[in-house]
Amino acid sequence: MHIYGYNNEQMPTLVHENIQARIRGNVLSTFSQIENGVIMNNGNKIEVALGYATLYGDSIGAMSPLGDLTKVQLFELSRQINAQFEKEIIPENIINKAPSAELRPEQKDSDSLPEYEVLDNILYQYIEKRKGVTAITAQGYDENLVRRILNMVNKNEYKRNQFCPIIRVSPKAFG
Repeated sequence: MHIYGYNNEQMPTLVHENIQARIRGNVLSTFSQIENGVIMNNGNKIEVALGYATLYGDSIGAMSPLGDLTKVQLFELSRQINAQFEKEIIPENIINKAPSAELRPEQKDSDSLPEYEVLDNILYQYIEKRKGVTAITAQGYDENLVRRILNMVNKNEYKRNQFCPIIRVSPKAFG
């Protein structure tokens, strides 16, 4: 693909990934309009916090029913749903699969982020408990990691300002 004089070897990977997300958003918007429906955003609290959603791509939607649940909470909820219905409503291979944006081959979220149990707690301390770097690192987390994660939250405020309404289920939701 050539875009503005760049070929695949010259174009940064993130640019390719964002193009995919924007095309997907455009296609979903088109089908939604054809079907006279609305798009429900499927982003979770971690993605919203860190800005792991492409503007005008996978950040689209009229409402976000999952936007106040962390990835770990969503895995737990999926297992509870399956247990309640005593069958696989949500396939186990989806629940057990390594989380990935699936925008490039073999991509996993853990390539650029800590495991979600760690990430969830750091963000919980920062967002809901309003603790800073010193208080969070006092719990045993690496200071450089905490600073990197908090920096990601802070610098992606502009994306959250453009995000759709989020159904609130915790004491502190975005939006």
